[in-house]
Amino acid sequence: MSDSPRSMPRVLSVAIPSPLRRLFDYRPTGPAPSDGWQPGLRVRVPFGRRQVVGVVIECRDDSELPLSDLKPIDARLDDVPLPDDWLWLCRFTARYYQHAPGDTLHHAMPALLRQGRALTARTRERWTVTPAGQADAPAGLERAPRQAALLTMLRQHPHGLVTQAVLAQSFTREQLKALVNKGLIERHEEPVTGSGPPKGPSLAEPALPLNGEQAAAMAALHEGLDRFHPCLLHGVTGSGKTEVYLQLIEAVVGRQRQALVLVPEIGLTPQTLERFRKRFQVPVVALHSGLTDHERLDAWEAAASGRAPIVIGTRSAIFTPLARPGAIIVDEEHDGSFKQQEGLRYHARDLAVIRAHHHGIPVVLGSATPSLESLQRARAGDYRHLRLTRRASRHAPSRLELVDLRGRPRQGGLIAPVLDAITTTLNAGHQVLVFINRRGFAPTLACHACGWLAECTHCDAHMTLHRQPAMLACHHCDHRQGLPDACPDCGSADLRPLGSGTERTEETLAQRFPDLPVHRIDRDSTRRRDALERTLGEVRRGEPCLLVGTQMLAKGHHLPHVNLVVVVNADAGLYASDFRALEHSAQLLEQVAGRAGRASHPGRVLVQTLHPDDPNLKLLADRGYDALAEQLLEERRAASLPPFRFLALLRLESPRDSDVNALGERVAEATREHIEQRGLDVDCLGPVPAPMERRQNRYHMQVMLGADKRSRLHEAGAWLIAWLEAEPSARRVRWSLDIDPQTLA
Repeated sequence: MSDSPRSMPRVLSVAIPSPLRRLFDYRPTGPAPSDGWQPGLRVRVPFGRRQVVGVVIECRDDSELPLSDLKPIDARLDDVPLPDDWLWLCRFTARYYQHAPGDTLHHAMPALLRQGRALTARTRERWTVTPAGQADAPAGLERAPRQAALLTMLRQHPHGLVTQAVLAQSFTREQLKALVNKGLIERHEEPVTGSGPPKGPSLAEPALPLNGEQAAAMAALHEGLDRFHPCLLHGVTGSGKTEVYLQLIEAVVGRQRQALVLVPEIGLTPQTLERFRKRFQVPVVALHSGLTDHERLDAWEAAASGRAPIVIGTRSAIFTPLARPGAIIVDEEHDGSFKQQEGLRYHARDLAVIRAHHHGIPVVLGSATPSLESLQRARAGDYRHLRLTRRASRHAPSRLELVDLRGRPRQGGLIAPVLDAITTTLNAGHQVLVFINRRGFAPTLACHACGWLAECTHCDAHMTLHRQPAMLACHHCDHRQGLPDACPDCGSADLRPLGSGTERTEETLAQRFPDLPVHRIDRDSTRRRDALERTLGEVRRGEPCLLVGTQMLAKGHHLPHVNLVVVVNADAGLYASDFRALEHSAQLLEQVAGRAGRASHPGRVLVQTLHPDDPNLKLLADRGYDALAEQLLEERRAASLPPFRFLALLRLESPRDSDVNALGERVAEATREHIEQRGLDVDCLGPVPAPMERRQNRYHMQVMLGADKRSRLHEAGAWLIAWLEAEPSARRVRWSLDIDPQTLA
């Protein structure tokens, strides 16, 4: 095998976007690239009855097939290969998560690159005044008043204006060309993204002064700027973690290197972008699902070329190539949205650590409620543990006050003492956040006569009642239907909402406080582009109002005028079957509590619960998340669960329960036999039905593998995948292997 730049290989091993976990060999044809065939070049190749875009992974001189049987490539799409760091990360991801290499690369590149578009930057025109145009009375404009006016306007912009800005002032291209012909202005081409007029110093506004804890954290981060230096920045909500990020990025940019910042939700991206662009006078680009295909390719290219020193994005941005990587920051590192739950089931936080190690750069994992995995790595000394215990507002973080729901009437899910506290807070001129992690009007519709409940015909789940518009909807398969006129079981017309969702709580509060705005923030109310930012912009003006929302409100938003947070029901994660449920529930409660008292007034957090005596909930309320996390870590150690053990979850699904049950039994039996024969220290548990056995008219079964060493788990997982690919009965069942699963659903 030869990968030298100018070699002429006889075989190209190409990664094709398909579920097959292998490469496909082709013959190179046509003129070779100027630097020879190399890994990372895209090619268009025949695959079955269609043509697809693939990526060359290996350049070889032999193949398992006779060379005469190999199909030739149809076209070479690149002269220069895709970035080395991107290709390395994709290949690692495919190996670690036991995923098809072609599908991994397909997922990791922008849509236009998958379609064969070139990795080139779109450009725009910028017009600047020449020295001749700066003269007091340039010749040739006496009878051209509009050209004179255009020249006067351009003089007011030393760095020039782009064509769109000029045309917006009612000038024309003909007038621009006339000034160019007279030598008074000149035209420049520049990339649309990651460029612009020179702005002088990198900082647009000065850095904020740091308190003692922040300064100590910054000193520790500066020590590791030139090496792999994983740090857990563990700071209470409002403690100034973002300011630490900003000053670290300032140091990275000052060294002419790039910083990659990952945030958990698209809703946080505009807020983060605004703050970063106010601070820095260098290009800051964003990568998230809200971009058009052209915008995404522009941002990707700006990062790959090095023109964008700062890249901010959600989960998939971890695959953004960087020309000069300097640091990676993962904000809210505990957040479950960093784990991809379909297809390529990667974890962006874990890949961030791997990527930082590969580049030899620092990686910062920030959170007020760190994942137990990160906490254990910090306890073991693998990560440097940096603590921020003081809020910038100087108020102590708000503690949870448990409010007993038992036997008390509710209005929109809220009991009288809580409604009184809301009234008092609003009368004092402050804002209130009501957190209810269930969208819709009510969890379901019930018959008061016979007890019938509205159930989804496709899932083992209840239909959620919505009022806007009026319907029943399943939040698992998105099946929707109109409201029944009467109970389908007994014919009674006495159908009532059961429980409360965001719509019902919003309606109750709007009726009780008719003179104040009530803003509902959930997936339904923020479907329109920029709807979330517009609503939060109104809230940040500081006028008294109520916010009713789901976990979209709990993640990183700075709401300085919120002084009271109400959690409608805290019991959802206390007794769930998933061993991570309590950890995730506690993180969510602490995060939403952190929205209170972030400015000049101390905050208050009221948590309604039917289980005020639950020891875990009391520990969280009395001593905070850190104490509960320590207890959970000891319980996990005793039970041999992550982070003290490594898991892989095989998910099986089929429209026929007999098929999925039969394959589950065969998988478990064959896996146990293989483990015993090889003497592997791996456990095989199951098969068992998934927590929701029937979803979208498909039956779901699970088999769990567990091991003390990753290598043993991966060996067993690789064997299991090979067995399934060769097993005829597996062709009737959809299956996937999830390495390091974050949920058992």
